[in-house]
Amino acid sequence: MSRAREITLRFLAAPTDAGYSGNVSGGRVLEWIDKAGYAAAAGWSGTYSVTAYVGNVRFTRPVAVGDLVEATARLIHTGRSSMHVLVTVRSGNPRDGELVEATECLMIFVAVDGDGRPTPVPPFEPHTEEELQWQESAVRRIALRADIETAMAAQTYSDAGTAPRVTLRFLAAPTDVNWGGKVHGGIVMRWIDEAAHVLATRWTGSANNVAVYSGGVRFYRPLRIGDLVEVEARLLLTGTSSMHVAVHVRSGDPATGELELTTHSLIVFVPLDADGHAVPARPWTPVSDEDIALRDHALELVALRSTVDAERHVP
Repeated sequence: MSRAREITLRFLAAPTDAGYSGNVSGGRVLEWIDKAGYAAAAGWSGTYSVTAYVGNVRFTRPVAVGDLVEATARLIHTGRSSMHVLVTVRSGNPRDGELVEATECLMIFVAVDGDGRPTPVPPFEPHTEEELQWQESAVRRIALRADIETAMAAQTYSDAGTAPRVTLRFLAAPTDVNWGGKVHGGIVMRWIDEAAHVLATRWTGSANNVAVYSGGVRFYRPLRIGDLVEVEARLLLTGTSSMHVAVHVRSGDPATGELELTTHSLIVFVPLDADGHAVPARPWTPVSDEDIALRDHALELVALRSTVDAERHVP
């Protein structure tokens, strides 16, 4: 059976995709990334696949409303039941057809059977030198990703922290669900973007903030229709013109109110002026021991991300 190693989704960015800046929101782009990645993973595995991890999403240029968008997902490595998928989003004016890269990231999907248990996938064998280089890059990133996940999981987030935070609460709706009856990973990533945007807006006093990075997105458990969802964003670090925000998504039965960790992520926002240029971020100074530990954690992740960046565009 011949299996597609790459798939491209093409569409126009609609006015309903726009964020507060007037361009397409980072959360919407994350949804597109997840959809393209899922299409590639399901096509390769021949079964339902769940998003397990999304790493190092860098938004290098905005996507404008009305742009022609291409989201290309390319399989680059497989494990026993996992599929590593490189997703690239390009966009541009449909009148000239010249598309420029807007973002790129690595996603990991896990194939599951009808009972939701991991199931083996066909092994990926590189056919070209470029595919071999991408596969080698994916393998090298496994250790880097493990370091990032370990660093994120080791942190304590409690009421001892004094950092600014925002919590959104709502019920997961039927419109949020994918073909497997679970909430789209892309929808969850949009919620992460929205909560972080609210926090950035409160901190800067302006809604003109954009996401420039999202990473370490680890999915721990599925989220279902009717679940009570809690999305908590907490400021960890401010740079010259950046705000580093940790976001935790928790969900559970609204009847009991008992929530479990669903997803954990880090997202970076930059404040803009009226012309769309980055401006200095209002500085935040840690107060408690927990604040200081989380600030140091954010700095550690910056250093780890610089190592991951060296793996981009290997071919």
